[in-house]
Amino acid sequence: MGAAGLLTLAALAGTGAANSAAAAPQALPAGCSGTSPITCRYAVAPGNYDVTVSIGGASAGQTEMWAEARRLMLPATRTAAGAVATYSFTINVRQPEGQPTGQGGTGNPGLDLRFTGSGPQVSAVSVKPASQPLVAYLAGDSTVCDQPAAPYTGWGQMITPSVRPGAVIANYGDSGESSGSFLSNSALFPALLAKVRANDPVFIQFGHNDKQTSASAYRNNLTTMISRVRAQGGVPVLVTPPVRRLFDGNRLTPTALHVNGVNVNLPAEMRAVGTAQRVPVIDLTARSKALVESLGPSASAQLFLRSSADGVTDNTHFSQYGATQMGGLLLQSIREQNLPLATHLR
Repeated sequence: MGAAGLLTLAALAGTGAANSAAAAPQALPAGCSGTSPITCRYAVAPGNYDVTVSIGGASAGQTEMWAEARRLMLPATRTAAGAVATYSFTINVRQPEGQPTGQGGTGNPGLDLRFTGSGPQVSAVSVKPASQPLVAYLAGDSTVCDQPAAPYTGWGQMITPSVRPGAVIANYGDSGESSGSFLSNSALFPALLAKVRANDPVFIQFGHNDKQTSASAYRNNLTTMISRVRAQGGVPVLVTPPVRRLFDGNRLTPTALHVNGVNVNLPAEMRAVGTAQRVPVIDLTARSKALVESLGPSASAQLFLRSSADGVTDNTHFSQYGATQMGGLLLQSIREQNLPLATHLR
């Protein structure tokens, strides 16, 4: 990246440190344009980058930061007039930047940052190559992936604010994928696997699209992924699929709980594979079932897509709020089981 696209923040240390700035800079950093949103673009090659931003300025503001295909990096953050706050992240850059097969668009080459909110303010940006961060890879479907267009939101694009600098989420989730199709598509599992280094965790969630997959095929697909990740030195972690919002009275139906069209209980099969292969399992099915049933048929609708709020009714895919909640359940499990990413969470 050229010098024009890089503004170094050597004088601004720490993460989330607020400093008074009576004469806060008014001009946008190099590479940035617009007012609301403010868009910053950097011509870097695919890879992982340490990014530090300072938000704030002469007037009060509220700023959210998004990277690439709608990956939330900084939730809405207020800054007082004359104050600057500095935050650091490690960000994965890919091309295409969203779903690996290009569904929903391929985005722009390089690194894209967007600052939104009521009165977003950006006073400095630094981008530099990351030095061997821990990379947490996500293998999954549309409930996981970087959804490029609202209102659809995968939980993988909402866990990123919780990851400290020095670790990064590389989301290879892709819409419509089953355990078998993900394994065989060269843009998906093979592409992910080629980048895995020692101790990198690989979170594997499939089930929504394994509607006609037999128990033996499902187990074989998962076991193949596990063995290949381990051969690379990575750490496989199985994630049972989150529930659909399909109620019978006040309880979710078997279809909602991923008993598929050939009567295979996919979460139970995944748990069995985890036990047999001695692989950690995050039971997101059980955790999301508890959440959705506790809210009930009516209130649980806010986790998914509603015609009134989103223009579409969809009881499989998540709203931004729902994806945040599902991601929170996953992060809770990572902490409880002390999985490789746990020490890198904020």
